[in-house]
Amino acid sequence: MKAYILDRYGKTQALRLGEVPAPVPGPNDVLVRIEAAGLNLLDAKIRDGAFKPILPYKPPLVLGHDLAGKVVAVGAKVSRFKEGDAVYARPRDGQIGAFAEMIAVNEADLALVPANLSMTEAASLPLVALTAWQALVEHGQVQRGHKVLIHAGSGGVGTIAIQLAKHLGATVATTTSAANAEMVRKLGADIVIDYRSQRFEDEISGYDLVLNSQDADTLERSLKVLKPGGKLISISGPPDPAFARAQGLNIALKLLLRLMSAGIRRKANRRGIDYSFLFMRADGAQLGRIAELVKAGAIRPVVDRIYPFDQLNDAFAYIETGRAKGKVVTATVPLDGR
Repeated sequence: MKAYILDRYGKTQALRLGEVPAPVPGPNDVLVRIEAAGLNLLDAKIRDGAFKPILPYKPPLVLGHDLAGKVVAVGAKVSRFKEGDAVYARPRDGQIGAFAEMIAVNEADLALVPANLSMTEAASLPLVALTAWQALVEHGQVQRGHKVLIHAGSGGVGTIAIQLAKHLGATVATTTSAANAEMVRKLGADIVIDYRSQRFEDEISGYDLVLNSQDADTLERSLKVLKPGGKLISISGPPDPAFARAQGLNIALKLLLRLMSAGIRRKANRRGIDYSFLFMRADGAQLGRIAELVKAGAIRPVVDRIYPFDQLNDAFAYIETGRAKGKVVTATVPLDGR
């Protein structure tokens, strides 16, 4: 089958379109013919080698963490899916490979595509929607009346997190550029802060949660808007000891991550704030709950551009400009409205 292959780690290393063996599903796997795949900066960072210590993939490998497609076969122990089902997923670490014509995905990582979405829309959701869910629902326990700041509201995670936080009953503030202000307001943001002309810590205070996806300076400044007992959740680092334990890293890496996060953890503790690093995980059950919100109209995908499969490297170049609004998707099959 055709797939995009990362032959070696390297910054801006182009992926090579070539032939690889078709996957053989195990007893708990579902074989999916991919119709669309979402692009994420996580793929670019893996390509660059930034995650080698904690995600030790060995090139050559196929990247891709978001997919939507049709089931073509199921393993002997699979009970929830059948041939012909339209499914979407963020495959678990170690089983990625959505930039290909087919993939074998563990049944526990899959969910049915919401009936009101196209395949390209569905492929844009898994990683960012699971990130938003795990940050706001699972870790943040956001409730009605809470105040939530979501950085980079026009990005992939931000566009979904705004909608989810609003659905949960929170007052939502977000940072973005003035050009994207109207878009994030339509998604549900109550307060929009232009990061180019305003300092968000001067505009808001007394917040229950901040979801950070930006640099270390933004992370530290975010402490100022949180009230005692508030939560600072970062998806851009630095990783903390809890993450190191969950990943089962060796002692040297555990010590390194403890040192890397010591500064922000110390500053958070002084203010009575809980700091945590979130590295989202695959979860088909959560995708099923997200699908229900999509069906109800509480969440809608935001897709900036759709690239043909043979232009995947061009799509990567675009997402790395940082100008994408929502997600960028590649269509593995010719676009047909689904």
